Amino acid sequence: MKFHPNEIQRRSRTAAAVLFLTMVFLIGSFFRAQVLEHRSYLTQAEENRLREVPLPAPRGPIRDRRGQVIAENIPVHSVSILAPRLDSLQSVLRRIGSVTPLTPEQVAQAVRRFRQEARLPTVILPNASFDVVSRLEEHRLLFPGLIIQEQTKRFYPDGIAVAPLVGYTGEVTEAELGTDAFADYKPGQQVGKAGLERQYESELRGRDGYRMVEMDARGRIVRDGGAGSLVAPQAAQPLNTNIDLDLQRYVAAVFGDSLVGAAVAMIPTTGEVLALYSGPTFDPNRFIGGIPRSYYNQLLNDPRRPLYNKATQGRYAPGSTWKLATALTALELGLVGLEDRMPVPCTGAYQFGNRAFKCHLARGHGNVTLAQAIEQSCDVYFYQLGLRIGLDRLVQHSLRYGAHEISGIDLPGDNRSDYPTDPATEYFNRRYPRGGWSNAVVLNLSIGQGENSQTVVNLAKFYTALATDGVAATPRIRHGDPVRHRLYELDTTSLAGIRNALAGVVARGTAQASRIQGTVFAGKTGTAQSGRFAGGIELDHAWFAGFAPADDPKIVVAVMLEFGGHGTRAARIAKSIVEKYLRTRTTQINRAEGE
Repeated sequence: MKFHPNEIQRRSRTAAAVLFLTMVFLIGSFFRAQVLEHRSYLTQAEENRLREVPLPAPRGPIRDRRGQVIAENIPVHSVSILAPRLDSLQSVLRRIGSVTPLTPEQVAQAVRRFRQEARLPTVILPNASFDVVSRLEEHRLLFPGLIIQEQTKRFYPDGIAVAPLVGYTGEVTEAELGTDAFADYKPGQQVGKAGLERQYESELRGRDGYRMVEMDARGRIVRDGGAGSLVAPQAAQPLNTNIDLDLQRYVAAVFGDSLVGAAVAMIPTTGEVLALYSGPTFDPNRFIGGIPRSYYNQLLNDPRRPLYNKATQGRYAPGSTWKLATALTALELGLVGLEDRMPVPCTGAYQFGNRAFKCHLARGHGNVTLAQAIEQSCDVYFYQLGLRIGLDRLVQHSLRYGAHEISGIDLPGDNRSDYPTDPATEYFNRRYPRGGWSNAVVLNLSIGQGENSQTVVNLAKFYTALATDGVAATPRIRHGDPVRHRLYELDTTSLAGIRNALAGVVARGTAQASRIQGTVFAGKTGTAQSGRFAGGIELDHAWFAGFAPADDPKIVVAVMLEFGGHGTRAARIAKSIVEKYLRTRTTQINRAEGE
């Protein structure tokens, strides 16, 4: 087929134009890729070739008031894999399993970590033993992307003794990574999970570093160290606390594994927490690097609730330890004096309406004064005192004393104590059907029963005001400036009378077995109903809160034993804690003066 010369010329021009446009397009594309977008493509190439390996920063150590270690770091080996794809990771995991056994849980966790952040090394064994590391090093050629590096893990030298206050660390969860608090964290990173570790996470974490490794197209590390920039991790500063570690150990030893309850010891003028214990508890070292399932199930199934901090989270009827709030209210209102008596003497019970409200002493205490009623813990006296005060005023003043507040201690999970809110009439109308309550609630509230549940640490805070001039100190574990506020106003005579009455509890009253030779120990026992029965007998909670020396208090102690029976049992434990502290303190003062 022959074309006309004009057609040939037209087609030639068309082909030339197409060729020209194609060349312009190619030249433009090359120019854009090699000149205009050179930096972007170079960055992508570098990212494909270089991979970041995080260098975790050592957490800041936690120390007691004299510099003794509560939490520190020890060196461990971490095993990770840099894998380009999930199937590559799974293949390497199978090969690692032929050299050192991996549990199904470890494999599943590694897969989850990879899916959270594929570009970072996937941690396989966060705490590998020397034998495991040695075997992996011998077979390194079988494992592309294998990274073994030395880092640190948390260690608590006193373990169980400090667990209730220090908490523990663990791997950040996927749910936590989705929150603002952990927005800049990476999968596999260790974070505080409870106690001081959680409370001061932002200060204890330090600043992580990183190094770069060079990888080939098959995901194998071809160069390690010097392949890119290196940023060294920065360790966090120590966290200095008010804890007296020797006293903390002593309290833990007193509770042992048999007592269930809590104890808090504080300096009354500053709120410095000397010791805080909840028993039984757990070993925080077993949580590091992943808690064994069997141990975790053991803790969960223990009816004594070792994971529950009974000092800051547990709420219990305070019993007679709360009678001091009733007494303070009456004294502030000018309704009674310390030597005043009630119209009805105590014969073992008080008749209110058609019900007899019993006193703990069946034969009764007779016609006692307010001071004697505190010493002997006479319920009948306080029933009448509560009625004289009235429901509204009793609730208003108790709320002012912190009955419905959190203690303010610097630990996570500080529970609010439970108490009626003001106005009291509306509170009880909401709580009970109309007509379902009467002024009998006043009798229960006046002796620390009924709608009143306090945390151990909040009761200790209340007693710091009794140990001083009515100013309560907020409990603080971290060393710092005290936070104090006034709870009540009393004249000097009444203040001295309250202290003398509390000293009389130990000298002549319900806690005589807890006298300390050479020291005037003041405090109040409490035997509080729990609502739990065994063999038809109610299992009472045992309480004691007090301070010493009575004339110049150096320590406040609150002790609660779950289902521990009479408050005298808690008083004996409080006595031993106070003796230990005062004896140690005297020794330290003498040593300092000798130097």
